[in-house]
Amino acid sequence: MKELVNAIVELDERKSYEIAKRILEETRDPRVVLEAIREAAEIIGEKYEKGEFFVADLILAGEIMKTVSDLARQKLKELGEARKVIGKLVIGTVEGDVHDIGKNIVISMAEAVGFEVIDLGVDVPPSKFVEAIKQYQPDIVGMSGLLTVAIDSMKRTVDEITKAGLRKDVKIIIGGGRVDQYACEYVGADAWTTDAAEGIRIMLKWMEEKSK
Repeated sequence: MKELVNAIVELDERKSYEIAKRILEETRDPRVVLEAIREAAEIIGEKYEKGEFFVADLILAGEIMKTVSDLARQKLKELGEARKVIGKLVIGTVEGDVHDIGKNIVISMAEAVGFEVIDLGVDVPPSKFVEAIKQYQPDIVGMSGLLTVAIDSMKRTVDEITKAGLRKDVKIIIGGGRVDQYACEYVGADAWTTDAAEGIRIMLKWMEEKSK
């Protein structure tokens, strides 16, 4: 497993694929591959925080983890097993903003570690978030935005979720280049991040706490 973790962290897509394929052929245990993905995501997040990785690295890492995760999912299907879903995430770039790179990185990583993800897309109005919460009953709602105007849009969205009586049912995390602790408190979110891997760690911790 360590070999696979290292290959993912080294951002070697071909090597990661080949090692994952070998592990699945030899052990027939997709859980080994999925655990390696989780461990690699932790390390990648730490490297990003230290300035050793950049956004482009996170994008590539997300693609590699999705490729490897798809292999594991296929093996689960062959074995007649359903992959355990650890939680449900509704995510979208808020109204007034069409940037989606950060959102897409989070989606790749979230799916890789076991979340069922509902992607609402970009320029998502508050009403669409409310409708999605009612329809999918997620554990977590993620709001993304790169522009400064996105902060007010996030607040309006949280306000609408609260007005609909749904706020207590979900954890809310916001992300993007302009978010910080002040923005988190202003918006009324439960957490904030400018780092996709850190966001995954926060969400995994929430699901762990919920399962206790």
